[in-house]
Amino acid sequence: MNKNFVCIGLQNPKSASNVASILRAAGCYGASSVFYTGNRYRYAKEFNADTQNMHQKIPTIGVDDLLAMAPKGAKKVVVELVEGAVPLPDYQHPQNAFYIFGPEDASVNPELVSACDDVVYIPTHGSMNLAATVNVVLYDRLAKSDFDRSIEFVQQSRDNNNRLKAF
Repeated sequence: MNKNFVCIGLQNPKSASNVASILRAAGCYGASSVFYTGNRYRYAKEFNADTQNMHQKIPTIGVDDLLAMAPKGAKKVVVELVEGAVPLPDYQHPQNAFYIFGPEDASVNPELVSACDDVVYIPTHGSMNLAATVNVVLYDRLAKSDFDRSIEFVQQSRDNNNRLKAF
């Protein structure tokens, strides 16, 4: 298994624009694939806002069972505001992770929560938007890792119109 393997699972997402934002985050933070359950996104995906066309680069696959899609050797981590969960600032991300997120208008299925290795929550006042939650979790993973701090990386990552220098 590759170092720092990341995969995302979405339980019945309802908004095509949220999934498009999740795909952009997946591309920015190096997730390899996005799996989703339910029919709501299947019906709405033609109306997506995937401005970076990440769906062409990152497999986005509808499945019946998220747990069956967990990559071998990956820890299953559900992200949900539940009692007993670990606050994200205290969480040590596994090297290989399958992050599972619930729908925008409900909680993750309790059986799915019970089947995961870790349960994590973001300590906010109220619940966050699904795409924002995915972005925060993936950013936290990056911030706690040994990431590329080089000028070359900045130059490769920025928009073509951005040639700014700090000083």
